Amino acid sequence: MHDILPEAVASWHRIEDVSRQVLTSYGYAEIRTPILEVTDLFKRSIGEVTDIVEKEMYSFEDRNGDSLSLRPEGTASCVRAAIEHGLLVQPQRLWYRGPMFRHERPQRGRYRQFNQIGVEVFGLPGPDIDLEIILITARLWRRLGFAGLRLELNSLGDPDERQAYRNELVAYLSSHGDRLDAESIRRLHTNPLRVLDSKHPETQKVIADAPTLMDHLGESTRSHFQSVCSGLDQAGVPYRLNPRLVRGLDYYNRTVFEWITDDLGAQGTVCAGGRYDGLVEQLGGRPTPAVGFAMGLERMVELLALAGHASDAPVHAYLVAVGEQAQAEAPFLAERLRDALPRLRLMTHCGGGSFKSQFKRADRSGASYALVLGEAELERGIVGIKPLREQTGQQELDFGDLVSFLAGLTKDTLDRGASAQLSGSISTRRLQ
Repeated sequence: MHDILPEAVASWHRIEDVSRQVLTSYGYAEIRTPILEVTDLFKRSIGEVTDIVEKEMYSFEDRNGDSLSLRPEGTASCVRAAIEHGLLVQPQRLWYRGPMFRHERPQRGRYRQFNQIGVEVFGLPGPDIDLEIILITARLWRRLGFAGLRLELNSLGDPDERQAYRNELVAYLSSHGDRLDAESIRRLHTNPLRVLDSKHPETQKVIADAPTLMDHLGESTRSHFQSVCSGLDQAGVPYRLNPRLVRGLDYYNRTVFEWITDDLGAQGTVCAGGRYDGLVEQLGGRPTPAVGFAMGLERMVELLALAGHASDAPVHAYLVAVGEQAQAEAPFLAERLRDALPRLRLMTHCGGGSFKSQFKRADRSGASYALVLGEAELERGIVGIKPLREQTGQQELDFGDLVSFLAGLTKDTLDRGASAQLSGSISTRRLQ
């Protein structure tokens, strides 16, 4: 598990803010669920023979002897909440964000506490909603400036189709058992579709000639998948059909997809999801079609850095005050500026010090400008404004002009009524 330090948080804010804007623009509502759930919820949803349940969950007994687990993913919690609170009487478009926990080997882009933004849609059975959630992710990548992500797509069919395929796959893999790695042999009779995920070189040669699930799809599931592909074609979103794409969780059916990058080494999956029409009923609700996805924020932060996105400065301006009277008035000037400009990021110098030492701290703050208030400025009713990132001279502005100048940095809009209240003395202890 790792800390997210202040200099990195701006990138997290950008991803979270853009994600929120995009998701709300599509009509999705945020839901927040507990980090801790009853262990059985994940065993019933994810599957008892998956790696997550077998090896990776943080589970423990509480004082009452109940087995609890830190959530390893968000879908099961979202389904549980939707059932518990009666949300499924009508279609729901939901999204969430927060930490998940898996006891995996830590490596680049994969930590034991990791963060996801996820989407879950309930009550809509058609391919149009499958298409919508993929288009949402494509829009997110454009808004964030991510390039080079590729979309891989497959259909896992319905349960009866997948069972018929599973039987054929097991027979084929069993006939090549001497060429499979130990992990694939273990999975062969518990979760054989996961063998298709194997990275073992010799096993990959075997699965290259394995039967494909696509050949076992019926007319309904094939038509559903073709509609998703056709919609992506019309929207101009390129994709690659990958018949070996399976999701690591048992509850998926029909459409599954992944967005993958080659820029992050082995941990190349940035976003993944698909349809899971049977899960709500499996967890005690009425039969409800469902589809969703989850994105890994740690990997998105790395992609943002690779895209060359420059983080916003922590503050727009740093207020330097020299002299006893100026230091006494500085906090009240700062409050008036914050009243006038709610988006202004203004740091006021605290702790005293010489003019030179205050400017050094102003520079280290990352601010674009230093606001200078001394005894002379106070007497004349002006504030000096000195660029810290450009080789240009200092200006002197009265309060109204200073607010107008800073509004250009913050994108605050000054209405006519507010502008009329901006004139007046710099020196005032009365908060307006």
